[in-house]
Amino acid sequence: MHLVSARLVIATLAVLIAVQDRAAARGRSERRIESIETRTAGDPVLAIVSLQRQRITIYDADGWILRAPVSSGQRGRETPAGVFSVIQKEAEHYSNLYDDAFMPHMQRLTWSGIALHGGVVPGYPASHGCVRMPFDFAERLFDLTRTGLRVIVAPTDAAPAEITHPLLFQPKPGAAAEALARKAEEDEATRKADQAKLAAGTAYRAAMQATVPARTAENLKARAEAQLAAAETALASASTAEARQSAEDAKAAAAAKVSELQAQADAAKAELQPKQEALAAAREAAAAAETVRAAAAEATRLAARAREPVSVLISRKTQRLYVRQGFEPVFDAPITISDADRPIGTYVFTAAARENEADTIRWNVVALAGSHGHDARESGVTAKHGRDTEPLTHEAIAREADGATAALDRISIPQDVLDRIPGTPPRSSVIVTDEAPSTETGKGTDFVVVLSDEPQGGIKFRHREPATEHSYGYARGYGYSRPRPVFWGTQYRAPFSTW
Repeated sequence: MHLVSARLVIATLAVLIAVQDRAAARGRSERRIESIETRTAGDPVLAIVSLQRQRITIYDADGWILRAPVSSGQRGRETPAGVFSVIQKEAEHYSNLYDDAFMPHMQRLTWSGIALHGGVVPGYPASHGCVRMPFDFAERLFDLTRTGLRVIVAPTDAAPAEITHPLLFQPKPGAAAEALARKAEEDEATRKADQAKLAAGTAYRAAMQATVPARTAENLKARAEAQLAAAETALASASTAEARQSAEDAKAAAAAKVSELQAQADAAKAELQPKQEALAAAREAAAAAETVRAAAAEATRLAARAREPVSVLISRKTQRLYVRQGFEPVFDAPITISDADRPIGTYVFTAAARENEADTIRWNVVALAGSHGHDARESGVTAKHGRDTEPLTHEAIAREADGATAALDRISIPQDVLDRIPGTPPRSSVIVTDEAPSTETGKGTDFVVVLSDEPQGGIKFRHREPATEHSYGYARGYGYSRPRPVFWGTQYRAPFSTW
């Protein structure tokens, strides 16, 4: 009995110590959360996770707005470095891989299970591949973001730098105004369709009301005609003068009643006819208004889709340009990168716009150290995370922008391909990389690029969820005259997806 009591006490103390340690770790982590105070923060357009610094930084169109410590994947289950986006959000999520572990405010990056979520942040890599954030920060970030947010997982330190280049696209002029105009037209068409439906409903009720006296008169006339037929039968079978006279009187009365009811039925039908014609016209008008409304809604949808962020991926490995919009493939086409055997690096260009600048965007670029075409040591960062480095300086960021410009200078895109790229509204992106699209790119994702020279344990240990496992390739409908071979997916693999 004493032994059982002792065990209970020890177990209770262990739980209390664990809770206190967790609370202490959580408190230490959340005290390091930073937010911009010199200006009003805008909507997030980019998130950068530094594996080396174990930190996540959130950017709006004008710079950073939030920072917090993170805990990425431990050795052997590293969080893969590369380019991702938020493809799903769940406020309450439980892992289907690790004993139903609670992953609050989960923002999924891959269908194989890499995600941002709230958790214990001890100050070093400790997860199974996900990026843990302080609980309060994860909740705050969850409320600010939306699916499609670009998330860059950088091996070392990284920060965006403004850049201009002729190859970085601009929105189609008037796209925002056109979207507003299409929405206004849809609203007007919807209003007219609703009015037409109300008019059709009013005409229907009026016709139904007019139908009642017409049906009543027809029913009464039918009964009178039956009485007239009975009187005629009685007259034909009358055997006495008295019976014959009675039958004739009944026949005369029935005939008069039929004539009276016929007049009533004719009058009711005459009143019903215009109401039926009005109902037919109202229904036709309602159908026409609904057709106009549906067309306006489709035009609004297309205009809104044109305002959705466009993602362009340019791969040195495949010498192709790929375009996606709204998590769906648009087309891909061959392009030329000069000195094709020389690395070009991995750069992520993001379009951002300040408020009231819907038709004018500014581009920034983030360089992922470790796969640059120039020596990463020149910028003061090391190629692998987990080593001590100095903070990324303005001079180093400027050099990275110069490297990005040099990378863009090596790319030649045919004019007909440029003409097919949709307008690039804010939050659009261009990814220039040595890599091919990852096999994680597929149904319900934006482009996923994983750096092949960085640890990928967090992906290698995971498998796609069955509900979202799809082979994914371009076929007819995306600008080809014949089906294209599948170049990513989990069932079929092409030469470009070999890691």
